[in-house]
Amino acid sequence: MFGVYALAVLGALLVAGALSDHVGRRPVILAATCTQAAAAIVFATADGVGPLLAARVLQGLATGAAAGAVGAGLLDLDHARGTLVNGAGSFAGIALGAIGSAVCVAYLPHPTRLVYVVLLAVLLTQAAGVLLLTETSPRIPGARASLRPRVAVPPPVARALLVTGPCLVATWALSGFYFSLGPALARQVAHVDDATATRAILLGGLAVLTLAGTASATIVAVRDATPRTVMFLGTTSLIAGVGATLLATAGHDTALFYAGTAVAGAGIGAGVQGSLRVLLPLAGPEQRAGVLSTVYVLCYLALGVPAVGAGYLTTHDGLTDSSRAYGATVMALAAVALAGLLTRRPEHTPDVSPTPRPADGPLPDAG
Repeated sequence: MFGVYALAVLGALLVAGALSDHVGRRPVILAATCTQAAAAIVFATADGVGPLLAARVLQGLATGAAAGAVGAGLLDLDHARGTLVNGAGSFAGIALGAIGSAVCVAYLPHPTRLVYVVLLAVLLTQAAGVLLLTETSPRIPGARASLRPRVAVPPPVARALLVTGPCLVATWALSGFYFSLGPALARQVAHVDDATATRAILLGGLAVLTLAGTASATIVAVRDATPRTVMFLGTTSLIAGVGATLLATAGHDTALFYAGTAVAGAGIGAGVQGSLRVLLPLAGPEQRAGVLSTVYVLCYLALGVPAVGAGYLTTHDGLTDSSRAYGATVMALAAVALAGLLTRRPEHTPDVSPTPRPADGPLPDAG
């Protein structure tokens, strides 16, 4: 199920990733929001595997189409805070969704339908809000040509990816593991065998909440540091956090597991934020959606493919061995990124100046 979603996201990113650079941000965001609403309806009414797969495909297509448009639109509105919200917003949503769905399943009636009814209401409200937005990107020719699958990487961005790529792969691969197998690992560490027990459900939701919540908080906390410093924090925290969770898994230490997860989450937040702050300033306004979509292609490949592989290994070798191999791989990738960062002189590293801290106040209204 997770693999189908990842493939749909990748397909949409490759085909429609740069579309909003040509037709505007608002039409793409509105279409994606409506598609997400349709997916929520199919999820809520599904009575078998077929409808669930169809809903997952719709969800993936909408997510992929929206990723570049939403991110580029935020940068159009406010470049400084747009970069911040691009990173922190998604992880905050994941954290809220994880604990919210866990509480829904544990305590509320008809949880498999109720969660999608709530999501549908949120999406319809969002669609109404999109209609009130003022377009932030002018229409330019080439919309049809932009639908040809391609990877848009201007030379400066490609050079920067040599430094940021291993860090992005490590952060998103770890996220994919937690989103798919993290709840099961949390139950195993805590010696909870019944996956349907209230404690088991809450432990699983808490694992994802801890990872994504600390990632989001870290993105906000490091907003004034230089990208080089942020990436250093990200790679070292990934190594330390994953190492701690592996020790916790071996010793069935629940407290250490969640502490390590929090440190790893900080590594994810800092790694993602540092990488985005290196890459995004290298793309012009007319390239933003395309470049963001290309970065997301890399990220979603890292999110989906290793997690599917981990699931396969788990069925054959068990969750403990699978998590060890996965954790070691993430730590190795983080070490490669750290080595690349340390072996380059600061003046040769594709850093940008620290994101200027904007005046206090909300993001400017697009309307």
